[in-house]
Amino acid sequence: MPRMLDVGDDVRAEIGDEEADRLLAGENAPGSYDCTSCRTPGDSEQERTSTVLFIGDETAVLAFAHATCLPSQVVQVTEEQLQGAVRSIHPDGAPTDTAPEQAVLGVTSGLVLINGDLHPALVVEPTGPIVRPGSTDIGDDFLPLLIEQGFMPVTELNAVPPVLHGWSVLLAMGQLHAVLQPGTGGGSPVAWWQAHQALQVAESWRAAANKHQQVLLFAAPVGSIGRQPREDLLRDALDKAAANGKLVAATMPLAGT
Repeated sequence: MPRMLDVGDDVRAEIGDEEADRLLAGENAPGSYDCTSCRTPGDSEQERTSTVLFIGDETAVLAFAHATCLPSQVVQVTEEQLQGAVRSIHPDGAPTDTAPEQAVLGVTSGLVLINGDLHPALVVEPTGPIVRPGSTDIGDDFLPLLIEQGFMPVTELNAVPPVLHGWSVLLAMGQLHAVLQPGTGGGSPVAWWQAHQALQVAESWRAAANKHQQVLLFAAPVGSIGRQPREDLLRDALDKAAANGKLVAATMPLAGT
C-alpha cells in the first residue's frame, strides 16, 4: 500500500529530491509514528501524514505529524530548541530537560462567533508540555504562565475576553507575522511568537480583523485542540477545551493591516 505522505516544497528544497523521493517511496519513512503536534500515534500507511523538518543552527530533525494537525513545513528553531524537539520526538530522555522555550508554538487562524458577531481569532497550542524555567516538574505550566501574563481562563465562549494591554497581533499585507508582547522594563515590544514564513490569512479573517481592529487569542495545552481543518470543528474543539478548563484567552489590538 502506498504511503500517504506529504513532503512540502520547502521541505523537499531542504532535504533534496533524492531524499524526498525515498521518503515517498517508503524507504525512510516510518509506518507508525507519534505525531509531533498532538503526540498521539499515527500510521503513514493508513492516514495522510505530513513531514515536518525542524532546522537548528547546525543540525536538522525530520518529524512526522497527522496532516489534520500540521501541514508539511520547515520550522526554524535554535539548536537548543531543536534538542527539545528531539526529546519530544524521542522521549527516552528525561522530560525535566525540556525548557519552556523549547516547544514550538502552533498557530491556527479562524473566525469565532460570539454574541452573533464574527471575531478574528488565533488559537495557539504548543507541540509539547511547557514547564517553568529551572523547574524540575514534569507537568505543563503553559496556562498558569499565560494567566500570570494577564490571560483569562475561559469556561465558555460567550463573551469577548478582556484586552491584554501591551500585547498586539502584527498583520502586514494580509499576512500574519507575529504576536508581540511588552518588552522587559518597558522597552520595545518583542515577539512572543513569530512566523518563520508569514502566514496567509483568509480574506474573511482579514476583513473581520480590520472591522474590529483587534484579534482574540486563545491558548490551550498540547493535545487540547489539534489543527482542525474546518472552523466548525475548531469551534467544537475550543468549546471542549473551555469546558475542560484547558483554555485561556485575551483580546489584542491589531497592528498593521
